[in-house]
Amino acid sequence: MSKSVKSLSRRRVLRGMGTAIALPFGDAMLPTRLLTAAAADTAGPPRRMAFLYVPNGVHMPAWRPQQEGQQYDLPDTLQPLKKHQSNLNVLTGLALDGAAAHGDGGGDHARSVAAFLTGSHPRKTDGADIQNGVSVDQVAAQQVGDQTRFASLELGLEASSQAGRCDSGYSCVYTSNMSWRNATSPMAKEVDPAAVFQRLFAGQTRTDTLRAKSVREKYRKSILDFVQEDAQQLSQQLGANDKRKVDEYLYAVRDVEKRLVGAERLHLNEQGVPDYPRPAGVPKDMGKHAELMMDMITLALQTDSTRILSFMFTNAGSNRSYPDLGVSDGHHELSHHGKSADKQAKIAKINRFHVEKFAYLLDRMSSVPEGQGTLLDHCMVVYGSGISDGDRHNHDDLPILLAGKGAGKIRSGRHIRYDNGTPLCNLYLWMLQQMGAQVDHFGDSTAALKHLG
Repeated sequence: MSKSVKSLSRRRVLRGMGTAIALPFGDAMLPTRLLTAAAADTAGPPRRMAFLYVPNGVHMPAWRPQQEGQQYDLPDTLQPLKKHQSNLNVLTGLALDGAAAHGDGGGDHARSVAAFLTGSHPRKTDGADIQNGVSVDQVAAQQVGDQTRFASLELGLEASSQAGRCDSGYSCVYTSNMSWRNATSPMAKEVDPAAVFQRLFAGQTRTDTLRAKSVREKYRKSILDFVQEDAQQLSQQLGANDKRKVDEYLYAVRDVEKRLVGAERLHLNEQGVPDYPRPAGVPKDMGKHAELMMDMITLALQTDSTRILSFMFTNAGSNRSYPDLGVSDGHHELSHHGKSADKQAKIAKINRFHVEKFAYLLDRMSSVPEGQGTLLDHCMVVYGSGISDGDRHNHDDLPILLAGKGAGKIRSGRHIRYDNGTPLCNLYLWMLQQMGAQVDHFGDSTAALKHLG
């Protein structure tokens, strides 16, 4: 049975005093005025791609499943993903040849992130003559990025560098950027969740943005207060299902906004004096910081503000400690474990922490209804590292996860073991083709990766 609905553009936004709030995908955005089951099947939500990077490899014995196919048990590190196992593929055997030394000596950490999305071998230099390759996200952005407000978004928890010496003669540009617009132009990432929020929901001009921010600060108003009239008018045009989706979405925007306000408050000691400085909007706690950024990723994809996104937990070779996990040692130092059981156990704790934050992202994405499924169902989300075992610095049999169903293109819920040495770029080539990019080769690919559909 069908019903009449008013057709809306996917770029429809709620506006008011320098604020622009994009809308989630709804039935009214289907390219027909008569909504039928057949129409929903043939004109559903857009397909998206995202890439999440973790540094220093992982403790592989606690990562790699023993069984193949659908009947496999998640190892300890991947246990936080248990509820999403049916929406997840564990891919083993993939390799990143561009991260190998090829006569350049040390610098595996720099190469591992520089090559992670490019498949290229970066030129060894700590000067201005950097040379890498175009990353998979930017190939997609150049071909299909014009369909959204932002061709792509680059996010992370640690800022990008544009100069300096970081790893055995490699520039810090390589260690802190994984998205590359071309061979010499990395895409710096945004690390402040408040800045991302402002970018997603502010007006279209800088004047509008500054004016809206000033008024909100003066009157302590939510951005939703400024679009209330437009939202009420829109509600009259929508069916019951879309009204519910918009209400749920606006509630989520307000919830994130409240948490961002809380994140801007400085921690006070017993004397009521701030005991540390930090930029507004960036929580001191890494877990809270990561979760806010996962909220930003969800909102960016949910509103179709972008369909292409990359995220780095930390920069390559990070030696950050994790005292909240009982790990006071630096991550990079621990990765050189020399087969120490104690160090490997600590590495596994750090690995599991990162996976828990990835699980948080999947929780958020799977909670967003979209079309005949969820936001996660229409995404292809890669999680992994350009190093396998941090002690060996090897770049084969990488820890790679692929979450989401790619709008029906991915048969998920499996552990797929490929021949060791299969190029990681084969996966990227397959993903580019699903995004509609006209490519038949990427990086060191030999063919589009098999067995995903």
